[in-house]
Amino acid sequence: MTLVKEESAGEPAGDSGEGEAREAYVPSPRRIERERYKRSRARRATAIAALSTLVTGVVLYLVVINAPGWPRTKETFFSAQYAREAFPKVLEGLWLNVRLLLVCGAAVLVLGMLIAVARTLRGPVFFPLRALAAAYTDFFRGLPLIINLMIVVLGVPALRLQGITVDPVLLGGTALTLTYSAYVAEVFRAGIESVHPSQRAAARSLGLNNRQALRYVVLPQAVRRQVPPLLNDLVSLQKDTGLVSIGGAVDAVRAADIIVGRSLNYTPYIVAGLVFVALTIPMTRFTDWVTARMDRRQAQGGSI
Repeated sequence: MTLVKEESAGEPAGDSGEGEAREAYVPSPRRIERERYKRSRARRATAIAALSTLVTGVVLYLVVINAPGWPRTKETFFSAQYAREAFPKVLEGLWLNVRLLLVCGAAVLVLGMLIAVARTLRGPVFFPLRALAAAYTDFFRGLPLIINLMIVVLGVPALRLQGITVDPVLLGGTALTLTYSAYVAEVFRAGIESVHPSQRAAARSLGLNNRQALRYVVLPQAVRRQVPPLLNDLVSLQKDTGLVSIGGAVDAVRAADIIVGRSLNYTPYIVAGLVFVALTIPMTRFTDWVTARMDRRQAQGGSI
């Protein structure tokens, strides 16, 4: 690195600064060469990645189209006619999936937080509450979601209870909330337990009671640390909203299933799958961005 001293043009040497030189940064030839080398390596890596991706895509394409059953598969799963017919109806049904994601996502976060707090309460008096919270998480994390949906969506109406809804959308949303709140509760609990006990002790030394220390000191740090896994759970919830179709709710999957049942062509399933993928990818990329940002801040010693 070379430091070049230069005087201000048009200013006498005896003016303000008493002739002090201003230092301008000029990269050394070695640094310039190193940066040039890094750029060339990056361009070379990009070119190789693009070429390998193209070659892989061409090979896979040739393998698929040369398969003996490709003509029949193309007609059954990739029909442009049925894709055009299914797309607007799948989009109409997708609005139900989005609403389920918003409502169930909010309910899952609230219920999961309450269960996590119950599991971390201290003292023998709270043992029954801790035991119930632990039993809840163990049961619903072990129970397959599809079975939970069948029990709630099909079993509750069979009881014929007065005042209990039989709407498959509400029942399906309830089943999703029950299952995912168990997963989210464990995420929150891990965040709470990751906060060092000295944080709680410091809060108590400042005059806060246990409830205030939990609310103002422990929970903010716990939630901030667990944002990436929470977003991952929301991505999974977004996909699993399609399972409410087993109760007859006309969402994106059910809309595709109606067309398939009438035409015996499976292209609508492909359309519904691609729509879900298109909805999920932005959420996944946002989760990756948040995770990378928090990792960088943690590596730099900043607050996470």
